[in-house]
Amino acid sequence: MSLPCLRRRNPALTIRLVDSHCHLDFPDFAEELDAIVERARAAGLCRMVTISTRIRRFDRLQKIVDAYPDVYCSVGTHPHNAHEELDVSIEEIIEISKGEKVVAIGEAGLDYFYDKAPREAQATGLRTHIAAARETGLPLVIHSRDADDDMIAILEDEMGKGAFPALLHCFSSGHRLAEAGVAMGLYVSFSGILTFKRSEELRDIAAAVPADRLLVETDAPYLAPLPHRGRRNEPSYVVNTARVLGEARGVDFATIAAQTTENFFRLFSKVPRPEAA
Repeated sequence: MSLPCLRRRNPALTIRLVDSHCHLDFPDFAEELDAIVERARAAGLCRMVTISTRIRRFDRLQKIVDAYPDVYCSVGTHPHNAHEELDVSIEEIIEISKGEKVVAIGEAGLDYFYDKAPREAQATGLRTHIAAARETGLPLVIHSRDADDDMIAILEDEMGKGAFPALLHCFSSGHRLAEAGVAMGLYVSFSGILTFKRSEELRDIAAAVPADRLLVETDAPYLAPLPHRGRRNEPSYVVNTARVLGEARGVDFATIAAQTTENFFRLFSKVPRPEAA
């Protein structure tokens, strides 16, 4: 179901943005989800993607996307939980991904900062999700933290078996992973971390990523951007991250909003575009 762009509802609103990664099924939002979605719409968001972290709890996501026409979801297992869902097959992921509002695979990846799951399990889970993304053509949402070398190695190995669409979500790694990802055809998504005072290197990386590979996200309820840092994050705050991304690249807000939104619809091709204003 397509919704009119917010510009049609409010002619004074000239932006259109997307939160490509949030977690609306988390308990942090349970008491006021309607209000959170409405605030996002009022801020100019016309699409939100709530990201799966446990396939065995996918029913929670299904209820949310059924309730909000402009909210879509992914299917996947977060690396923190990789060891708990190693029994999930490629075929099961593919079957769930056939749902009308399931538009991506993941998030899956490697997290060596917290190391909540054995690294071997994380790698196995990542490769399973890659296979599902390759088979379905849906973008793989990649989580990578403190694992640049192993992530590059796995992605290069898997790309050699056949290309698949993907993005490096909530990017906080170094230049090498960004450059390797772009070289393999991946997109790079930036969160509120980009706005933090000590994120100069990250802003330099964001300035160097090709304009047609950039996305923005919140990863809400985590990582609220300035000036909201330290509070619960929510999709409407993606506006703050987009502004800083534009500043880092030397372009105005309207330009970065248009670029990141167009990139989103190109990558998340299963998501219907809003009606033209």
